[in-house]
Amino acid sequence: MDKLRAVLGGRDGNSDNRNILQAANEASTLGWGTRVKGFIACMVIGVVCTILGVCCLFIPKVGLILFIVFYTFGNVCSLVSTMFLMGPMKQLKRMCDKTRAFATVVMITCLVLTLCAAFWWKIFGLTLLFVILQVLAFAWYSLSYIPFARDAILKFFSMLCSMCMK
Repeated sequence: MDKLRAVLGGRDGNSDNRNILQAANEASTLGWGTRVKGFIACMVIGVVCTILGVCCLFIPKVGLILFIVFYTFGNVCSLVSTMFLMGPMKQLKRMCDKTRAFATVVMITCLVLTLCAAFWWKIFGLTLLFVILQVLAFAWYSLSYIPFARDAILKFFSMLCSMCMK
């Protein structure tokens, strides 16, 4: 029916060359209030899952697995929450920007490898390493949105290292 309307309306009607991200971006006609509510809801879910994951860490035997699941899900929800504010296409473009591309790849890779190490390979040390890398990658990615924050952090640690070398 949409194709018929497009043809009758004088448009080409051939919109098959759009990719799924463009279709999702065009479909997101949410008002600003709805976007803010979606952002807050996802961010709250992300923070609650992260805190819940840390609390589950103290449960014997299954605590580590619950921590990994909740922590990783919390990070994903926090990342998705910003898509409500900017829209999915703009967020993905910003994630792939030259200043964030490396941090984005490392962050997503660590998210996936954390789950693989926990559930597929079942190697505790590797899982813990990927969780730590996940924290660092998410922090580095988040700092890229604050002007000059990465430079300040790098300068601070280089100053700290030079003080330790003396």
